[in-house]
Amino acid sequence: MTFDYDLFVIGGGSGGVRAGRLAAEGGARVALAEEFRMGGTCVIRGCVPKKLMVFASSYGPAARQARDYGWDYEGGTFRWERFRPMLHAELARLEGIYQRNLARAGADIFHARATLEDAHTVALSSGETFTAKHILVATGGAPFVPETTEGHELAITSNEVFDLETFPERILIVGGGYIASEFACIFNGLGTHTAQWYRGAQILRGFDDEVRGHLAELIRERGVDLHVGLEVERMERRDGRIWVKGSDGREDVFDQVLFATGRKPNTAGLGLEEAGVKLGRWGEIVVDEYSQTSVPSIYAVGDVTDRINLTPVAIREAVAFHETVFRGNPTKPDHENVPSAVFTQPEYGAVGLSEEEAREREPIDVYVAAFRPMQRSFIGRPDRVLFKLVVSQKTQKVLGCHIVADGAGEMIQLAAVAVKMGATKADFDATVAVHPTMAEEIVLMKTPVRSG
Repeated sequence: MTFDYDLFVIGGGSGGVRAGRLAAEGGARVALAEEFRMGGTCVIRGCVPKKLMVFASSYGPAARQARDYGWDYEGGTFRWERFRPMLHAELARLEGIYQRNLARAGADIFHARATLEDAHTVALSSGETFTAKHILVATGGAPFVPETTEGHELAITSNEVFDLETFPERILIVGGGYIASEFACIFNGLGTHTAQWYRGAQILRGFDDEVRGHLAELIRERGVDLHVGLEVERMERRDGRIWVKGSDGREDVFDQVLFATGRKPNTAGLGLEEAGVKLGRWGEIVVDEYSQTSVPSIYAVGDVTDRINLTPVAIREAVAFHETVFRGNPTKPDHENVPSAVFTQPEYGAVGLSEEEAREREPIDVYVAAFRPMQRSFIGRPDRVLFKLVVSQKTQKVLGCHIVADGAGEMIQLAAVAVKMGATKADFDATVAVHPTMAEEIVLMKTPVRSG
């Protein structure tokens, strides 16, 4: 059978673009369809603009600390009307790079919605139809807002937050995951009165329990009005603001309410099930170790598969797909010991197992150091950093590393190399400390605080 393309990619995010570019550079006939903007969630509505807001939110507290160090400082105000155009200009620049790199490789780009007609046919919202030997679905995920909440239509999500016309004086963040916790810290750092409500017992479900408690305490100390065991019962528009009633009976008024209550794979209306592609309970595309779906000609990578929803993972999955399908080198994406960072204030970096996960597998030793770093203790600040190693008693390998500190995202990237290589606690102990730094504590912890 003759096909229009060797590969048709649905979705212009990091995973889809990487797979399409690699295949096109190798001589394959490639097309890609994206209905919104090139770059996907990370570049346009996720980690990149969010990280730029993290940077912006850090300067106010830093300036106040500078005063404690002897600098003259009379105060300042964050100007959203100055920052927002710069933010969107940067996103447009990055989008252009994605599009140019893909086009330079020789791929055809369609700015349209694509759906499946069958195992080899893609229909575009423009009315065009194409056939392809292989189809790759990389449509990512989208914020989920529970429609059971009365007045939920008044809320915004992480998709809309970067487009706000007016910066809120008071905001409620609903949710306890990393997106909710990051935005709570961002708005708090930018001078907004920030409340965070989460229905669960503690924020950051799925992460290390000790770290979760430590970070929640620090977030509160820095000014976020964080409440757990609390959810929104009802919302109403009143006098141009949003009146909110909580499940415990409390009432408050906010300029904006941001729901960060989870994300769902973007699979609705794509024709996947009609084409024979199996979906999971939450709409995720079920794939095997090589990212192949239940239909042999159709593959999927990235958040739409709901494996590890991180941009670098989607890119690794895309590279493995290219190796498998276009280079005859069957390759499984490696999902072991993937490092991650939560860009709260302070940050949380993690790689490997939590204490709870490790304890379920084998006997462990746990090393923990929590202390006030020199930069903060000098000016009487209460902030405490935390370093934690989870170690196998049998092999002495470091199974998990957790850091809560300013710059933890940078530190964990380097620690992840050691964990990925299978470094032992003795390897950490044998490494000379860099003094005076916070990070030296990672090689100075000698006695476990818990074993078993």
